[in-house]
Amino acid sequence: MVVKTQRKGSEITGLRVGTNNARRYFPKQAATIELQLDHLRIECGLTPDFWRGMPEIHDRRLCAWLEHKHRASGRSPITLAMMPAGVNSFRIEPSIVGRTKPVVSISESGATA
Repeated sequence: MVVKTQRKGSEITGLRVGTNNARRYFPKQAATIELQLDHLRIECGLTPDFWRGMPEIHDRRLCAWLEHKHRASGRSPITLAMMPAGVNSFRIEPSIVGRTKPVVSISESGATA
């Protein structure tokens, strides 16, 4: 799923998941989720507002990681990929939205796709 950073001025305050993504990828009974940020794994709480039209994830560790990774982005929201990685677990990666070069993958046999 594609998510975007939330900002207040120049400060990143969290991730905006979007209502449709929240309904599709998050079990309603989940109070917390795990985020995989490179080698770091953090557990983030989901507030009741997450289910009431404000599907955003706020965590100081997530914000610090995002600030560190995307210092030069200015004030524009950063688009990221949030990939399911297990039960209530997601991996945050750079988004391929807007990428100008095609993504090439190599299969186990060594052939390119």
